[in-house]
Amino acid sequence: MNISTEQMRFWSPEVRELDPYTPGEQPKIQNILKLNTNENPYPPSPKVVAAVQAVLENSADVLRLYPDPDATELKQAIAKQQHVPVENVFVGNGSDEVLAHIFKAFFVQDKPILYPDITYSFYPVYSQFFGLVTKTKIIPLNDDFEIVVDDYKQPNGGIIITNPNAPTSIALGLSAIEEVLQANPDSVVVIDEAYVDFGAESAVSLVEKYENLVVCQTTSKSRSLAGLRVGFAIAQPHLIAALEAVKNSFNSYPIDRFAIAAAVASFEDQAYFEAQNAKVIASREKLVAQLAEIGFKVLPSSANFIFASLSNKDAGELAAQLREHGIIVRYFNKPRINQFLRITIGTDEQNLRLVDTLKNSILA
Repeated sequence: MNISTEQMRFWSPEVRELDPYTPGEQPKIQNILKLNTNENPYPPSPKVVAAVQAVLENSADVLRLYPDPDATELKQAIAKQQHVPVENVFVGNGSDEVLAHIFKAFFVQDKPILYPDITYSFYPVYSQFFGLVTKTKIIPLNDDFEIVVDDYKQPNGGIIITNPNAPTSIALGLSAIEEVLQANPDSVVVIDEAYVDFGAESAVSLVEKYENLVVCQTTSKSRSLAGLRVGFAIAQPHLIAALEAVKNSFNSYPIDRFAIAAAVASFEDQAYFEAQNAKVIASREKLVAQLAEIGFKVLPSSANFIFASLSNKDAGELAAQLREHGIIVRYFNKPRINQFLRITIGTDEQNLRLVDTLKNSILA
């Protein structure tokens, strides 16, 4: 939609300047192979389906009532699965909302916030939305797309690191995260773990030790619940209290009854969760080997996606050619990464379709 300058006179001045986040494409075309938004290729636990059906069959009448604003049952399920006290848990409408609350609760400071130059592209959007553009310091990754811990040992008003990083897929070890925490005792350090369950180490184990740590996770990836929007944060209670204050100043009922029931069921089915993640990890390793055979360079991945480049082929052109063959991957036309493709791990059958298309139709 084209909005004229005259029409925009009704907008708040700050909104006129916003550069909103662009979500990954959700095509409505049949037979498209979607490897662009890091969704899980496997369905959620059967217990999730049963829990949602139970809301309709046994208690549909309660839909006229607001859900529990505290989502107590969900917090208890997360606390049990993560082995933390329930007062250390905050929940929200997807991890994006939780991250927005984190920016508001902790990062509106006089000193600059720090995050990498290549990271989750929502962070610059939040910086702009909360008026932090001039108070944001972008820290370059090194030439191998790795975080340099020493770069985060400088005055700041907060730090946020995606681990594993997105879109690079490279993970940071717990010892490195501890080094960042110890160097910044008076700043909140946020570890955004949207992809942690696919091979990285979670910083949740450090929460009890560090009063300045917030860990953010999602149910969208490893729990196959992207369609229900449930995210959460784990931190010591004094930090959780700030998040609750922001939430209740914005939306006291962010999670509906279906989402609560589904997420609780997912957290209670640990065996299914672990089995599906193991399948994704095995498929990832197989795909990395298959792509290497046809000349791709793939960065070391601890996520449910890989970051790959082909030295003799322009990445943007390659993404367009894959699309012509019904396969969508994510291409970022940005400095330093414009020759890489971010490819979501599918089932073995889906990954084979990708490799066969590359080998026999595009690179032949």
